[in-house]
Amino acid sequence: MVILLSLVVPVAVATWLVTAGRALTHRAVNRIAGVASVVTLVAVLLAVLTRPTVDRAWVPALGLRWEFAVDGISAPLLLLTAFLGVAVVLHSRDRVPAGGTSGAFHACLLLVEFGALATFYARDAVLFFIAFELVLVPMWVLITRFGDSHRPAARADAGGRFVLYTAFGSTLMLVGILALVSQAGTSDLDVLARGAGHGIPVHTQVVIAALLVAGLAVKVPVFPVHTWLPPAHTIAPTAGSVLLAAVLLKMGTYGLVRLPLASLPEGFAKVAPVLAVLGAVGVVWGGLACLVERDLKRLVAYSSVAHMGFVAIGLASGTRTGLQAALFANIAHGVISALLFVVVGGLKERWGSADLETARAAVREVAPRLGFALIVGLAASLGLPGLAGFWGEFLSVYAAWSPAADRPHAVFATVAVVAATGTVLAAAYSLRVARVVWAGDRAQPFIEDSRGHEWQVAWALVAATLALGVAPGPLLALTRDTVSTIIGAGP
Repeated sequence: MVILLSLVVPVAVATWLVTAGRALTHRAVNRIAGVASVVTLVAVLLAVLTRPTVDRAWVPALGLRWEFAVDGISAPLLLLTAFLGVAVVLHSRDRVPAGGTSGAFHACLLLVEFGALATFYARDAVLFFIAFELVLVPMWVLITRFGDSHRPAARADAGGRFVLYTAFGSTLMLVGILALVSQAGTSDLDVLARGAGHGIPVHTQVVIAALLVAGLAVKVPVFPVHTWLPPAHTIAPTAGSVLLAAVLLKMGTYGLVRLPLASLPEGFAKVAPVLAVLGAVGVVWGGLACLVERDLKRLVAYSSVAHMGFVAIGLASGTRTGLQAALFANIAHGVISALLFVVVGGLKERWGSADLETARAAVREVAPRLGFALIVGLAASLGLPGLAGFWGEFLSVYAAWSPAADRPHAVFATVAVVAATGTVLAAAYSLRVARVVWAGDRAQPFIEDSRGHEWQVAWALVAATLALGVAPGPLLALTRDTVSTIIGAGP
């Protein structure tokens, strides 16, 4: 029942807020959404601890079932989604949304949480696709209706890009899923993983894996299909940017694990070098873009492209270490990006824009709490040891340097060198932001420091960033057994 509870509560409350919650005040709506998100978090915690399953017939004639379960791959992502579901509602408590009713805004937040949780729970490939697509609608509404109220044309452009790119990726993913289900004779993801593509010709595996990787690469996003992400982040409200970076992007990498990597290992092995090369290019491209980007929110968005490049490299390596590195980097990026978007969103609200060329007071002088959170986020983003960003990126580079036996070692060694170079770029752009925003060269004009619910959210994310960096063991242990089942007991 805890799985069903964690799904029914957010979607039921969201539906009620849209249909009957228009007359409520912002505080009342936020309080209701907050209770729903906390109940969902508790239910998810119980689901991760007890590992229940749901298996009911859905469309018997087609062999489709309502199948939900929890394992070591999905558990960290479920916890991250539920935790951030509470965080974005809490963060929005003192912020009346522009462009629409508070009920619609909070309903979109809860619907994104519902769709993401259903995606991570799903054990049926078709159900996975449907849950994945459900998330895109409320996110589009957050971008186009509740985004930057001063830039309506930019909202329309960002929303249009979001729809066109993700619809294109969804089409490729759907064709790949239908081809996989047709060839394997089942849509059960656990059965597909146990079968590992046996009985499907290698050339067919390669075609299906290529379709799935191409479609999911748009969702991650991987270079060069990443250009929808910076406009979406720039325009979206802070809560939308947090969910987009910390949850939606993770659904793409999760799909790569569940579908081509686990279900078609031989076919994925042929496609993996291309994915690794594109991931490495994304690391460098994102870093270079951050060095010259003037808008602070776009800069954080481009840094996400770079960080997700490390995830792609880890997945492509074909090793147990690489997959664990990718899964760790996934969660670490979710926490770090959420922290940075909370801080940057707060600065944009106070400044009126996020233009780095505008002279402003040093944040360390006028808003030390925001400054502290910013420095922690930047240090974690550049991969400083002792913080969350270090382990996933370091292990991804190591995995690329020592890939699986069926990967081209020269290609992956080059990828490792290029990705390591990207960490230097990360240090350069992080220090650039720290110099301009945190250190500064003036003490005026004054801005209000972080406090209340904004500081509570920022503090929790700072604590998570430190905890993952100092003690990576629990997260790695949580994913270890399932990773060994997918990859084997190798290095």
